[in-house]
Amino acid sequence: MKKIHLFILAILLSFNVVAQTKTTRVDIIQKTNGEEMKGKVTRITDTDISFVYAGETLEYSIKKSDIQKVTYASGRTEVFSQASLPAQDRQKDQVTMNATPADHHNKIAILPFTFLMDNQPGADEVGYKAQEDTYSILSQHSAGYTILDPRTTNAKLIQAGITKEKIRGFSMKDICDALGVEYIIDGSITQNKGYQTSSTSDNSNTKIKRNDNDKIRGGSTSSSSYSSAAQRYDVSVGLHIYMDNNASIYNQNHKAFFSNTDGSYSSPLEYLLKRCPLYRK
Repeated sequence: MKKIHLFILAILLSFNVVAQTKTTRVDIIQKTNGEEMKGKVTRITDTDISFVYAGETLEYSIKKSDIQKVTYASGRTEVFSQASLPAQDRQKDQVTMNATPADHHNKIAILPFTFLMDNQPGADEVGYKAQEDTYSILSQHSAGYTILDPRTTNAKLIQAGITKEKIRGFSMKDICDALGVEYIIDGSITQNKGYQTSSTSDNSNTKIKRNDNDKIRGGSTSSSSYSSAAQRYDVSVGLHIYMDNNASIYNQNHKAFFSNTDGSYSSPLEYLLKRCPLYRK
């Protein structure tokens, strides 16, 4: 009889443990920054996930782009951002790979340039313009190579989650795999204020009144002065070329010989491109 009572007690305890386990299961959100959120996913839209922490009632809205994956209480896992996973995990998923190493051969992609003005981040448009200019110059001197046009390059970067804010989290091999190329050109432009130039000009005008006998009866004189100042800039360009095995094959900087008033970078950029290993005359 005692054994029967113990058996029944053991069964009741087992049910109690199972019940407690079920009630303590929660949804777990793992964010791209490593943070974990435990509670209940209440709603999912095209762009956001609504979430309530365990034991609370306040509902939070989290962007899908900030979420790596969600592990639901049922045990099912849903991945939202493959690009935020470690490189070795991303490479296991063949769907996310745009090319195999064999397809990379002799293909080049040019990243948007980094632009610094007085050592501070400058306008992104300058970086995109330098990317376009590099493509324009190199495409005329790239016999044997295929160069991705900037629009295709930038679209593939966005699709792979390689944004300006996150690009430092990717190796050059990761970026080559995402773009399907063998070579990556990564450039920078640095523009610093140099000296100022000024110029002054004087204009004078004399008016003379004459009578009928061509004799001077009187006159007046006026003069004006104009001055202008121009800011000159010192500009330098850096060019770094990588292969799809993370090897660096070219890393040079060049400063424009003369300062200019428009911040032009074309001269040092062309100087570096003509001397890089991908340039063909």
